[in-house]
Amino acid sequence: MTIKARGAVARIPDAPVEIEEFTLDDPGPRDVVVRILASGVCHTDLGLKTGTYGTDGFPFLLGHEGAGVVQEVGSAVTRVKVGDHVMLNWRAPCGECRFCLKGQPNYCASSLNAQNKMWGKDGERLNPALGIGTFCTHTLVHEVQCVKYNGELSAAAISLIGCGVVTGVGAALYSANVQQGTSVAVFGCGGVGDSVIQGAKIAGATTIIAVDLDPQKLAWAKEFGATHTVNASEVDPVAEIKRLTGGHGVNYSFEAVGLSKTLEQALFCRDLAGTCVLIGVPGPGPQLNLELQQFFDLGGSLTVSWYGNCIPARDFPILADWYQQGKLDLDGLVSRTISLEETEAAFDAMKRGETLRSVIVFDS
Repeated sequence: MTIKARGAVARIPDAPVEIEEFTLDDPGPRDVVVRILASGVCHTDLGLKTGTYGTDGFPFLLGHEGAGVVQEVGSAVTRVKVGDHVMLNWRAPCGECRFCLKGQPNYCASSLNAQNKMWGKDGERLNPALGIGTFCTHTLVHEVQCVKYNGELSAAAISLIGCGVVTGVGAALYSANVQQGTSVAVFGCGGVGDSVIQGAKIAGATTIIAVDLDPQKLAWAKEFGATHTVNASEVDPVAEIKRLTGGHGVNYSFEAVGLSKTLEQALFCRDLAGTCVLIGVPGPGPQLNLELQQFFDLGGSLTVSWYGNCIPARDFPILADWYQQGKLDLDGLVSRTISLEETEAAFDAMKRGETLRSVIVFDS
């Protein structure tokens, strides 16, 4: 049966979102209709809305951090059933591409999405953000994009696992492989950066330095496990990180902003043979101009982390368990809960730096 839904749609680059009714096709054989309970408002959605990542693809059904309940399934679906509570993921390994076949599903080159489509008010096909679309009452996804969770847990908190949390925690645990007793610096203390801090703490890092320009974000970073904070508007962050680490620098640095300046700082605040991880999505334009001899002499590695190098089917349940056990603070990342109609205001609050995450919550 055709389902009518309501969602936040970006039709024109950098214009306010429109809250409108749209239509879901009946699910294809492996498609799943999910009734959304909660969706985090991520900076990537702002980038899609403004056209930062390009102007192809409009109109977008925004949102890609979602938790909900399975409402309808296709004829060949086996992973979930009607009534299951699920977290949604935007990297759903296909199992057949060149990366999946060599045991690297985290690099899947053909991530699975719903076969059938969703249609806007004027009959045009909507492009769901990162293949999901969660700023809405209902969405249509592939069954592999669904990971079950305990429905007694907070949907607002659990929804954040779908992108920001898994990206940050995974960057620490998998991309960098942070070891016990080591030192870490995190540049950019929004939702992703604070998740890196939590991942580094879980891994056993003993010195965790948070770097930002915003005193409020530095205060939040302390609550998530940072042992030191550096306000880069007041001091040279590289010099201060060196001072805090006995003149050596950190073993691991993370750039969660997407700027060339902060990436350069993250590179040169490392100790010899340290690891630097780029997480922040730069968008087109930024360039990095390095003095190669200095870079070479420091050694170590620079790596890019996509989605925390995680495999959702494996890692989402682990993160949900850690949340239930009190080992991972997801509630603290929820700055405010809002209605669908407040989506544009949430983007404005994000730009002002007032929130880690606004979360759209729907009636359960």
